Amino acid sequence: MEVPKGKITTYGELAKAVGLKNGQRAVGRIMNKNPYPVIIPCHRVVKSDGKIGGYAYGVETKSSMLEKEGIKIKDGKILDLENRIHRF
Repeated sequence: MEVPKGKITTYGELAKAVGLKNGQRAVGRIMNKNPYPVIIPCHRVVKSDGKIGGYAYGVETKSSMLEKEGIKIKDGKILDLENRIHRF
């Protein structure tokens, strides 16, 4: 919930923030079970290589939500990744 609109974080960054060393996959599984995607904006969590990653409601939906927040995406990857990452 701390990742502001127009920013993203990675599964790895989020795992580190909650104390899960190498917990990227666990974070991904948790995000997939998010029952409140409007309240808890899990669409703002992406892969460390800039790829969108999965989303329970489909990659197209995730991409659309990110683009509405000003995130530029090309060929399934976040453009200008380093300037968009929110670090905890």
